[in-house]
Formats: sequence, C-alpha cells, structure tokens
Amino acid sequence: MEETDRPNETKPALPREWEMIVTAFMPNLKMIENRFDRIDIDIRDLHVGQKDISSRMNLLEKRMDLFETQVDKRFEQVDKRFEGIHHRLEQIVASIDRLGDKIDARDARQGSFTLRMFGIAITTPFWGY
Repeated sequence: MEETDRPNETKPALPREWEMIVTAFMPNLKMIENRFDRIDIDIRDLHVGQKDISSRMNLLEKRMDLFETQVDKRFEQVDKRFEGIHHRLEQIVASIDRLGDKIDARDARQGSFTLRMFGIAITTPFWGY
C-alpha cells in the first residue's frame, strides 16, 4: 500500500550482486533453451521412429503369419506323403502275406508230393523192378 501512496517514487534498483547473477545467467538461459529445443526435436524423431518400428513390426507379423501358413501347408503335404507311404506299406505287407500263403500252400503240396514219391520209391523195390 505504501507504493500506491507514493506515486513519484521509483522502485529501488537491484543490488549489484543480483545484476551480476542475472547477467551471468542470461547466456545459460539461451543454452538451456537450445537444449530444450533439441530435446523436443529428439522426442519428435523418437515418435517418428516409433511409428516406423510399429509399421515394421506389423510387416513382420504379416510375414510370420504367411510363413506359418506356408509351414502348415508343407506339413499337410508331408502328412499326405506319409499317408501314401503308409498305404503302400500296407499293400506290401498284404502282398507279402499272400506270397507267404502261396508258399505255405506250395510247401504243403510239395510235402505231400515228396511223401508220395518217397512211398513209391520204397515200394518199388518190392514190386521187382
């Protein structure tokens, strides 16, 4: 209130030490301002880089999905090939079983033939030949 009562008086000047502090601090303010500007630029660059990384990650996810699809298709093809091989092996086993049955039947016929021939061979000397 005293200031309004005395309109003709001026404010007291800053002490000399304050003037020196303010004068010394002014160049530092410019440097601080420049550093904040640089930080703002770096933050903007980070946002751009983050968007770039996000787009790269999206592309990578798409590539991984495509790769997964291709791997699934390849496994389906391999499964089909194994099914075909399994089917062929079953046919081979069935064929071997049939051949075994034929061989067993032939052996049975051959065994009876051999026994008949042996019987004939034994009885022939008794007939007088």
